[in-house]
Amino acid sequence: MTTVRQQGIPARSVDDDARGHGDTLVRPVQPRSLIVTIYGAYAREAGGWLSVAALIRLMASAGVDEAAVRSATSRLKRRGILAAQRVGGAAGYGLSGDARTILAEGDRRIFGRSAATVDDGWVLAIFSVPERERSSRHALRSRLSWLGFGNVAPGVWIAPAHLAEETREVLTRLELVRYVDLFTAQHLDMVELRAHVSRWWDLDELQASYATYIARWRPVLALWRRRRRIEPKHAFADYVHTLTAWRRLPYLDPGLPAELLPPGWPGTEAADVFFALRDRLADAAHAHVADVRGD
Repeated sequence: MTTVRQQGIPARSVDDDARGHGDTLVRPVQPRSLIVTIYGAYAREAGGWLSVAALIRLMASAGVDEAAVRSATSRLKRRGILAAQRVGGAAGYGLSGDARTILAEGDRRIFGRSAATVDDGWVLAIFSVPERERSSRHALRSRLSWLGFGNVAPGVWIAPAHLAEETREVLTRLELVRYVDLFTAQHLDMVELRAHVSRWWDLDELQASYATYIARWRPVLALWRRRRRIEPKHAFADYVHTLTAWRRLPYLDPGLPAELLPPGWPGTEAADVFFALRDRLADAAHAHVADVRGD
């Protein structure tokens, strides 16, 4: 196994590793992030449950051994994402209610392609949290950042207006909405706005993340386009890895208007690569899962 970094639910990163099939080295990823991807993509259609045996086989297809799977599922259980359940006498794990909600929220980001314009305006989140509730302040800042907000000033955060409803829903679910006033706004100076955007968001880091994704997965897409036959097991391996690598990026990217981004912005190409891989691999990957589950 190699070493990896990847986000789980909620946003966190740790080290582990994994490879795709053949000689194609895919972005290393933490086993529990792959498990979350598998549950999000496949378990929800089956009541949110997978048997331990099926999960171990699926993870083996993705290059992760049984010991790592058992360790990762134990951690996900402790974090309240999975719950041990027996179905028809088989041991397995089901998604918790909170995990189902988070995955459903994630679908909109991961599989959507928002195209904001400057004319759409902005949503401002202005908050004040009492000193005695410092942990809530930290949770609020972390969640606003994960939603895609940029920090304008202490207690003032900004995001494209299309994130307003999602922001309200998430803050309500996390019982943080009582600290926050949400406003919609327009910025009156385009020149100033371009300068501000690079301060409110770390565009260099986001650009580098997109470039890394493209460098890793564009060659994989080229390989699959040359193949006449799609082997379901190999399609599954590459699809769950690319989906795991991709699903953090729409959270890092708030979907800023194109006219405010640096020239040659790689986000569009990265999305094109991901959705092309999805179109090419998703059906065959699903067939592999159905075969493993015995559907």
